[in-house]
Amino acid sequence: MFTPIESSVGAILIWQSTSILLYNNGSVLGLSGLLRRLFDGPTLSTALFFVGMVLSFLPLRIVLPELLQYPEITWDSMTVLTTIAAGLLTGWGTKGCNGCTSGHMICGLSRFSGRSLAAVSIFFPTAVFAFHLTQPSLSTSICSGTIPCYTPVYPSPYTLTALLTLAAATITIGHTLPPLIATLSTKPEAEKSDSSPSPRTLSYLTTSLVAGLTFGLGLHISGMAQASKLFAFFALPSPTFWDPSLLAVILFGMLPAIIENKIRGFQRPPAYAPKYDIPTKTWRDIDWRFVAGAAAFGVGWGLDGTCPGPGVLRAVVQPAWGALWMAGFWAGGRLMGSHDFRRDIVWPKSLENPKP
Repeated sequence: MFTPIESSVGAILIWQSTSILLYNNGSVLGLSGLLRRLFDGPTLSTALFFVGMVLSFLPLRIVLPELLQYPEITWDSMTVLTTIAAGLLTGWGTKGCNGCTSGHMICGLSRFSGRSLAAVSIFFPTAVFAFHLTQPSLSTSICSGTIPCYTPVYPSPYTLTALLTLAAATITIGHTLPPLIATLSTKPEAEKSDSSPSPRTLSYLTTSLVAGLTFGLGLHISGMAQASKLFAFFALPSPTFWDPSLLAVILFGMLPAIIENKIRGFQRPPAYAPKYDIPTKTWRDIDWRFVAGAAAFGVGWGLDGTCPGPGVLRAVVQPAWGALWMAGFWAGGRLMGSHDFRRDIVWPKSLENPKP
């Protein structure tokens, strides 16, 4: 069902995670590139981001366990093949088009990137088509058709209070903890040593951890982590089975980012890195691999309703599913790896140890 409050609050958290990572560490939050980096050559900041995502389960488990709902899996040969195929198509496709929903749809469109607009224009309708093709009934576990799925449902007073309190606390931590770490770790010149990490490095790493926590909470609360929620949006234009919650995610995740980028700009360097590392390619650099990759990702997304960010969270809860999907994702990236694509921009090595 349509959850305007939860989806809007979650979207704001997703925006905040991309914002603090961009303006603190100078990096675009591209989950597909981050996930490949975890497989190919993990760094401390990469690991901390994933630790933050896993930590997002803890506060929800305590105060809002109803948001941690994942579908029961009926294992058979078709389920195994579909899971591997979806992961492989997502891995191959996101490597080809240099991004997924976080890097292109949230971060890229908010910077008015022509390549991101092209990627979203391909993978989004492709995902909708793939869902209609593979599940022609359009019925999902959250929208069976007895009540129109666009019917809004609202949280109870307790749930609303818990949501707003958790979101406010998380955003406050994201904006105060990294500078606090920098202040507390600053030593007098006489006490400094070459072996101790600089305050900027500690704040850089803290930002990675907090960004992962905020992003994980945003995915959970918005419903983006639930495949059935995505499938219900893919059911458009059916008035019975369509859940418009994702529109709130797009609106409150992307519009604030557009306004923030317009106001703050990128003239000043980020807080804890020497410079911004933002993709410079334009729509003129689009080739057939980019187009094929975006289409392949759309098919994979439409098959099981999972893109890289939600895939990480689901793998924590359902490790058997995660092993299959992640194996497919890794293999897909390797198959596309013969072409020298630029990595999704998430914590390049040049920024791992920023100078004080």
